[in-house]
Amino acid sequence: MATQALAPSLRLLLLLPLLAAAAAAAALSHPAHEFCAVGGDASGCGGGGDGTRILIKGGTVVNAHLAEEADVYIEDGVVVAVRPDIPVDVDNVRVIDATGKYVMPGGIDPHTHLEMEFMGTVTIDDFFSGHAAALAGGTTMHIDFVIPVDGNLTAGLESYKHKAAKAAMDYGFHMAITKWNDEVAREMEVMVKEHGINSFKFFMAYKGSLMVTDDLLLQGLRKCKSLGALAMVHAENGDAVAEGQQRMIDLGITGPEGHALSRPPILEGEATARAIRLAKFINTPLYVVHVMSIDAMDEIAKAKREGQRVIGEPVVSGLVLDDSWLWDPDFTIASKYVMSPPIREAGHGKALQAALSSGILQLVGTDHCTFNSTQKAFGSDDFRKIPNGVNGRDSGLKC
Repeated sequence: MATQALAPSLRLLLLLPLLAAAAAAAALSHPAHEFCAVGGDASGCGGGGDGTRILIKGGTVVNAHLAEEADVYIEDGVVVAVRPDIPVDVDNVRVIDATGKYVMPGGIDPHTHLEMEFMGTVTIDDFFSGHAAALAGGTTMHIDFVIPVDGNLTAGLESYKHKAAKAAMDYGFHMAITKWNDEVAREMEVMVKEHGINSFKFFMAYKGSLMVTDDLLLQGLRKCKSLGALAMVHAENGDAVAEGQQRMIDLGITGPEGHALSRPPILEGEATARAIRLAKFINTPLYVVHVMSIDAMDEIAKAKREGQRVIGEPVVSGLVLDDSWLWDPDFTIASKYVMSPPIREAGHGKALQAALSSGILQLVGTDHCTFNSTQKAFGSDDFRKIPNGVNGRDSGLKC
C-alpha cells in the first residue's frame, strides 16, 4: 500500500510493546543508567538495566488532548508518569533519548482479518506475521473478526483462539453473525457474558456466503440491544452487487476494473442508509465499518445530526488511495487493490479525511485482509473470483 514517508524530524517513537525494540545503540555510558539513541543497532543496548524501568527523555509527547515536550516514565510495561524533566532517581533505568522526535502511544486497529477463510482460500497473514507487520507500523493492539463455523459462534471462537496462540501483541475479537436461530441468540449471550465479546458484525454483502437478510439483521439488532452489545455492518446492497457483477460479465468486463464498476458508491450509500434506519427502528447504536464513499459518509452525517448513535469507520486504503489502481493494465498490480467496498474515485478519500477531522467519522481501521498474487490470480479471467482484501497493518500510523 502506498504511504507517504515522514520527514526525519517527525519520525515516531512508539510506546508500550515497542519500547524495548526501539532502544538502540548506546550513545553514552553510566554506571547506573543505560542511554540509548533511537534508530540504531539494538545489540549495543541492554547491558545496563533489567528492562523493567524505561525513561523516554526530551521528546514531544502527543496525546489525544495536546502535544507537549515531556518525559515518559514506564515501570513494568505501565506508563507511570508523563511530565517535563522527570528526574532519574532509581537504579537500572533505561533512558531513551527522544530529542527531536514525537512520542506517541501505540495504535489500536479496530478492524482486521487474520488467517480468515474466505472466497476459497485463507488470508496470507496469520496472528504472527500480521502482528509483526502491525508492530513495524506502530500498531500495538487490534481487534479481529471471528467467523462462525457453519453458523456456530462457539466453534468459531475456539478456532480463532487456536489461530491466535502464536500472537505477538494484544488483540481482541468481534464476532460475525451469518445465520439466525435460537441457538445463535443463546450463543450471543454467552459471548458477551463469558468471553467479553460485545460487538457483532452483520454482512449486508457477499450474497450466497456471508450476507444476511433484512429479517436476520433486525433480529440481530434487537438481540444486540437486549445485551447492550454493539451492532456492526458491512454496508453494501448484496443483491444489487450480484446484479452489477453479472452486468459487467455480460459486457465482457472481466478484469479488476469490473469490481469497482459492479458495486458503485450508490449501493454502499443505500445499504448504509437502510442499516441506519433499521437501527433507529430498534433504537440501538450502529457501527458502520470501512466507510469508503461520500454516499455512505453523508448518510452517517445525517443520522448524527438527528441525534442517532452511529459510528463511522474509514480505513487507510479508502483515505489515501483512489480507484485508478484498479485500471492498471497489469492484472497483478490491479488485483492487489480489489477490496469491498471498493476503493473509490479520486475525491472520496479527501472527503473522508475531512469527515474524520470534523468528527463525522470517529476512528480509523485498516481492514487488513491480505492475499498474495497467486491467490489474487484465482480471478484472472473473472473479477468475481479475485479474493477481496488489501494490506494495511504496517501502514496505520505512518499514514
